[in-house]
Parts: sequence; C-alpha cells; structure tokens
Amino acid sequence: MKLIRIESDQRPEKRPLLAAYDAPRAASLAGIPRSTLYYWARVGIWVPTVSRSRQMRWSYSDLLAIRLIDWLRRDKPDLEIPHTSMGRIRYALVAVEELGEAVPALRDQRMLDVGPVDLVAAFSRPDIEAPDLAEPRPTLRIVPGKLASEPHVAHTRVSTRNLAALSRRGLSGEAILALYPSLTSRNVEEALALEAQLERNLHPAAA
Repeated sequence: MKLIRIESDQRPEKRPLLAAYDAPRAASLAGIPRSTLYYWARVGIWVPTVSRSRQMRWSYSDLLAIRLIDWLRRDKPDLEIPHTSMGRIRYALVAVEELGEAVPALRDQRMLDVGPVDLVAAFSRPDIEAPDLAEPRPTLRIVPGKLASEPHVAHTRVSTRNLAALSRRGLSGEAILALYPSLTSRNVEEALALEAQLERNLHPAAA
C-alpha cells in the first residue's frame, strides 16, 4: 500500500476522531521537546489538527508531520531536498490515520518526495529516545484508530499507559498479570520500559 498523495489545493474530508494526544504525550512520542511543540503551534509551523483550543490535542498524523518537519530542519549536506510546502505536507499526511494496521507498509518508500526518510522508525538523539510509531517494542503496537492510537500490547486492548498506572500504584508484575491473565511477563516489562522511556523524553535533565 502506498501513501496517498493529496495535492495542496485539496482539503481532507472530516473523519471520526482517531487520536487525541495531549502535549506531553505528543512530544514524547514524536521525539521533540515539549517547548518546541508549543512553539510550532503558536507561530503556525504546525498547528494540532484535533484541537487548537487552550487544551490542544494532536493526531497520529500530526506526529509524523512533526517528525518530518524536525528532519527537514536538520542539516542534510549529502541530500538534494526538493521544495515541499507545509500545505502539501499537511494534506498528504492526513491520509495516514486511515491506513490503520497498514502503517508499517510506509517503510522503505520515498515519503512525500523529500527523500528516503522513515517517519515511523525509532531514533535516538542526546536526551531523546523516540519510539517506533508502529512497533515501539517487539510485543507492543500503535495502531491508528485503535485505543485512540495509544501504545498497547499487541492483539489486545490493554494500553501501556494503564499498565504503567497500575505499577505506579504499587502493583507488582505478578499482581498485574493476575489482573490480565492473557498477558505475559514480557508484555508487562516492555510496557513499563516504554512508558519510562517516554517519561524520560519529557525530563531529559533527569535522565
């Protein structure tokens, strides 16, 4: 399946809400500082598509757009990058959330004619360790439209956020498995590791 390219003069049709990340969640998943996310929204570099009110909310496709903009801003002396307007980027990425479980098929394709950049893949920089936006861990998945596009244990509706909340309340791994007998210890370990990673992204000085 190929990423749908939408010309800049087209407007996406309204679709049911598939994700609504708040600023901390969007920043930690996209792999940029929260202050940068707010700044881009304030000056119009990238405005969240779900809600632009005081309680701003970003979509899954917003995360990919943010990663693309961040990539475009960095030096790439060995690549010839053609001009790509923000308008074209916005209306092309809006198709991503409709792909659902087909998101991994975006890999190994030329994304929006800006070069062979994989917007879904994990990456690391000083103080930031951004997760893969389809398979953040071997047994974890992010599926646009499922559980509001939150990371979850594969083939279940158990979010990593819920498992981390139970751990913070003092439940041991064994106690969590007793509540969710279909899970394995590896599921729980990977979920807690992912949530710890996302938390570190928000507080790099403490990492």
